[in-house]
Amino acid sequence: MNSPIRQDFFFDAYDRDDVAYGLQPSAALAEFLKQAGGGSGRALDLGAGAGRDTLALAAAGYLVTSVDMSQRGGQRIAERAAQAGLGESVEVVVGDVREIDYPAGGYDAIIATTVLDHLPAADAVEVWQRMCDALGPHGVLYVQVHTTEDPGSDQPPGDRSEAPVSETAAAVVNYFRPNQLVGWAADPASRLRVLRYEERLEWDYTHGPEHQHGKAVLLAVREGFYPEWYGQPPAFPRQQGG
Repeated sequence: MNSPIRQDFFFDAYDRDDVAYGLQPSAALAEFLKQAGGGSGRALDLGAGAGRDTLALAAAGYLVTSVDMSQRGGQRIAERAAQAGLGESVEVVVGDVREIDYPAGGYDAIIATTVLDHLPAADAVEVWQRMCDALGPHGVLYVQVHTTEDPGSDQPPGDRSEAPVSETAAAVVNYFRPNQLVGWAADPASRLRVLRYEERLEWDYTHGPEHQHGKAVLLAVREGFYPEWYGQPPAFPRQQGG
């Protein structure tokens, strides 16, 4: 496990028994894996935290490279993967997402949960394009970012919110404007087909005192890929015997 020496901003959040961000995978990703029949091939989980999405991907059949700046987070991922019998399916890399390799077409799933918003804007654009280029022909991309609706934002409308702010808000340096993330996905250079996109306010009880987030959530696949996908939750699922 590669572990560069850096201050671990998220050490306390990942060290506690009730680990930050919980144990359940992101809902849209979990529903995709369920409806698409699991997965296979290689997956890249950027900003993996303590491993909730990494473990879901590994359980679905992917070989996962799990990347996070937090050394304690990486340790928790390795521990939890071993406990779940998934240790051989998970490679943990403690490092900067700007410094890793993104082989062209090398991944069948790429996850980036609150990563691009932790990077300066110019770096976020570069990492985004590298992510898109690394997605294989049958690949799925799942991204979450904090938006300017977040009470921690220094821009409106979040800067006018009276809702409580996250204990880790200082790590967010790049709040996304309305439609910015989906605009990136719709750019022909990204070569994506958007399956699901939403912007929302949500309450978070998984780390620190109660607080609110503004989030943009994107689920996309490589253009030209048409998996069996009915939405999340399924709007018109096939009935048994149908």
